[in-house]
Amino acid sequence: LSTGARWGEASTLRGERVIYNRVTFLETKNGKKRTVPISQAVSDVIKTRDSGELFNVKYHEFCRMLKSVKPDLPRGQAAHVLRHTFASHFIMNGGNIIALQRILGHATIQQTMQYAHFAPDYLADAVNFGPIAGISLSVP
Repeated sequence: LSTGARWGEASTLRGERVIYNRVTFLETKNGKKRTVPISQAVSDVIKTRDSGELFNVKYHEFCRMLKSVKPDLPRGQAAHVLRHTFASHFIMNGGNIIALQRILGHATIQQTMQYAHFAPDYLADAVNFGPIAGISLSVP
């Protein structure tokens, strides 16, 4: 959840790919390596060894555990919903859509926008960040 990684990327993560609070995914969907920063706290939790696979969990077991917490998850999407959750929270917390595109490894911004599930008030940014934000206007 902390990296926005796909199940296949996260589940095969190796210790040697977690260096200096960065995770490098080599086996990605599009075949391009991707490096994502992580916090020291996350690094301390997941880096249980310097080499070899870090996790020993099977997809079906993970989905079963996730569904026990959130039973209404769409069939076949239990693990993937975490990627969408990461993207949504990244944007809602003020993250940049271009940075999110790179973190998720998307080729196009349109792909990223499908994941971001913008909060209904995201258009308020037009007022908050537009060229006249903070300027006091008076009507004659």
